[in-house]
Amino acid sequence: MIEAAPLYALMRQSQYQPLDRKGLARKLKVRDEETAAFFALLDAEENGGRLVAVRNGLYCLPERLGLVAGRITVNERGFGFVVPHDPDHPDVYIGAEDIGVAMHHDQVLVRLNTPRGQKSGRNGGGGRKAGSEKLSGQVIRILQRARTQLVGTFERAKVAYYVRPDDSRIQHDIIVAPPRQKIPLGHKVVVKLKEWTSPKESPEGEITEVLGPPDQPGIDLLSIIRKFELPEEFPAAALAEADRIPDTVQESDLRDREDFRRDFVLTIDPDDAKDFDDALSYRLLPDNVLEVAIHIADVSHYVRPGSPLDIEARKRGNSVYLVDRVIPMLPEKLSNGLCSLRPNVDRLVKTVVVRLDPRGKVLGTRFVQGVIHSRMRFSYQEAYKLIKKPVGLMGKHLTVLGTMAQTLRKARFADGALNLEFTEVKVRLDEKGKPVRLEKVENDASHQLIEEFMLLANELVAKELRRANRPALYRVHENPEPARLNDFRAQVLTLGIQVGDLTLRGEIQKLLNRIAGKAEEPVIKTNLLKSMKRAVYSEQPLGHFGLAKKNYAHFTSPIRRYADLAIHRALFGKPQPLPPGLADALSATERTASDAEKESVILKKLEFFSLRAQASTKEVFPALVLEVRSGGLLVELPDFLVTGFVRISEMQGDFYDFDAARQELRGEKSKAKVRTGMRIGVHVVNVDLGRRLVDFGTTKQKLLTPPGKVG
Repeated sequence: MIEAAPLYALMRQSQYQPLDRKGLARKLKVRDEETAAFFALLDAEENGGRLVAVRNGLYCLPERLGLVAGRITVNERGFGFVVPHDPDHPDVYIGAEDIGVAMHHDQVLVRLNTPRGQKSGRNGGGGRKAGSEKLSGQVIRILQRARTQLVGTFERAKVAYYVRPDDSRIQHDIIVAPPRQKIPLGHKVVVKLKEWTSPKESPEGEITEVLGPPDQPGIDLLSIIRKFELPEEFPAAALAEADRIPDTVQESDLRDREDFRRDFVLTIDPDDAKDFDDALSYRLLPDNVLEVAIHIADVSHYVRPGSPLDIEARKRGNSVYLVDRVIPMLPEKLSNGLCSLRPNVDRLVKTVVVRLDPRGKVLGTRFVQGVIHSRMRFSYQEAYKLIKKPVGLMGKHLTVLGTMAQTLRKARFADGALNLEFTEVKVRLDEKGKPVRLEKVENDASHQLIEEFMLLANELVAKELRRANRPALYRVHENPEPARLNDFRAQVLTLGIQVGDLTLRGEIQKLLNRIAGKAEEPVIKTNLLKSMKRAVYSEQPLGHFGLAKKNYAHFTSPIRRYADLAIHRALFGKPQPLPPGLADALSATERTASDAEKESVILKKLEFFSLRAQASTKEVFPALVLEVRSGGLLVELPDFLVTGFVRISEMQGDFYDFDAARQELRGEKSKAKVRTGMRIGVHVVNVDLGRRLVDFGTTKQKLLTPPGKVG
C-alpha cells in the first residue's frame, strides 16, 4: 500500500539530497508492482504543490527553496492572498504587481520575499511561525488553473473584440477573435481560456457559447452554471448502470442486515427536499438510557468503487443546490429514489446505534448495516410546531429526541464549540424564475434536533476509524492564525463592541454570546469566518477548531457528498488506501459548489431589490453601517444579508462632511454624526446586477441605535 508519510519523512531528513522518481523508489524500497502507483503519488503531490521537481526532475520540499504552494484569492482591487496547503503556514500577501498570470482561485507556487536581514533558502522566508510579521511573495508558477472557461459580456474596443468577465476578481478582459457569426454587443457569452504565460500580454480565449441578453429569463443562473463549469447531464454509462438497479429493495439485499423496520423511524427535512439522507429512531432502555439509531442512506450498496456511477460521483464531488434547481451528484433514480429515505418504503441504511445517559454521555456505540421503513416525513416547520406543542405519539417521539438533542447541544458548547450558525435567507421564485419574496429560515429546535445527532454520528465514526487505523477522509478545521484574529478584533472594536483577546477560544465564545440575536450578529459572524481557515478534507485527523472536536468526519450525507460515501466504504469495507489527491479534489469541488450556491442566492436577492427599486413606493429597510468613507456609507441589511453603498448625495435631509480623523460623517445643519455600528433606514436607489452592486439612499437620516448598543 503506497502512502505519502514515508516519502515526506525521507525528505524532511537534514541529510536528504534531492532524488529523481526512480531514485526515490529505490530509496523507499518500492516494489516493482507498486511503481506505477508510487509515480502517480509523486505526480499528485507535485500538482498539489507539496513537492517540487527542480532541475533534472529532482524532488524536494518547496520550503527548502523558500517556496510555498497554495490557492490564491484575488481581491477586486488587484492584490491577493495565497492560503498555503500547509495548514501551519501563514497566508502570503501577493501585491498586484506580483500576481503575474494567476487568476482568482488558481493553485499557485509562490516565492517568498526575503525579510530584511534574513537569508533566503532553507532557513529563509518560509520558516517563520504563524503570528509573526505578515509574509509577502511573488507567484512564479501556476500549478493548476481554477477554471478553463469564463462567463462574461461580449464587448468591442477600437482594435479588438473582448469579453469582460462577470467575476470582478478576474482582473483582465479576455481578447477574442472577431466572431464568424454576428454576436450582439452586451450579450452574455462563454469563453474558453487559452494558455496564458506572460502578464505583459492580455489573456486570450475563444467564444464557445452565446447565452443571450443578460435580462432574458434564465440567463443569470445559466451563467452561473457555465461559470463554475457545473455538469448538466450524466454520462450514458452512468445512467445505464442506474437503470439496471431494481426500483425497490430486494430480499437478497437484506442479508446480514439489522432489521429496524418495526421501529418508529422518522425524517425531518426542508419542505422542498427530495433527497433524504438521514433518519432517526430510538428505544428507551432501563436506567433512563436512551438508545438512538442514526440511520444514513446506504449509497455504497448501489455505487461500487470504479463503476461508471462512482467515477461520475467522484468527479462531481457533491450535489449543488442553486436557487431554482439541484445539480445532483447521483442520477435521480438514486438521489431522489432508491437511496432517499422516503416514508412507507423499505430502504437500506448504514446506522450508528448509540446509547446515551440523561446527561448525553456516550455509554456505547455500534456501527451496523440495516434496513428501515420510515413511518413519518416531517418538514422542519411541522416538527417545530410539535416540539413546541407536543400532541399525541408524534409529539412524544419528537420530545424525546429533541430533549436529548438540546442536552447534547449544551454539552457541546460547554466543551468549547463555537456557535457559528447563521439564519438562512431563502429566495422564493415564481414560475418564471422571478424572486417574489425572501424568507428567513431560523436555526430553531427542529433544525438543532437533526444537527446534534448528525454531529454526534460524524464524531463517533471518525473516532472509530482512527481507533482502527483505517485510511479515511477526515473533516478538519485548523486553528486560525493569531494575526488574522487580531485584525478581526480591530474590526469588531470599530463597531463599538468591547471584546477581549480573540486568540483565546473563551473570548470568541463570549463575543458570540454577546451578539446573539442582535443586528450585528450576521456581519460579525461573517467576518469571524473570514478570519479563520476554511474547513477541508484531509487524510490526517487534524481536529476541527469550530466544533472543538479532535476527531471529525463527514458520514451523514452520502447522497450529496462523495466524502461521506468514501467514509462509508472505509468504515464497513476492507481497508483500502485512498486514491492520491482525493482529499484536495473533494475540498475543491465542495468549494466550487458552495461558491455557486452563494452566488445564485446573491443574484436573486439583488434581482429582488432591483424590482423594489422600480416600485412607486420606496420601502425602507433597517441597515447597519459597516464602514464610513469619504464618499458615503458601506451598509448591510441584517434581515437579508445584503451589502450596499449609500452615497453622500443620496443622504437626504442634510449635507454631510467626512471627518477622516474620527471616521465619521457630520451633518452641516443637524450636526448629526454617522459612525460605524449605527443603524439607519435605507431604501433601494439602484441595482447593478452585472457588477453585483446595490446603491441605497436615505429618505430621512434617522439613527435607530448608536454604535455598540447590542444589549
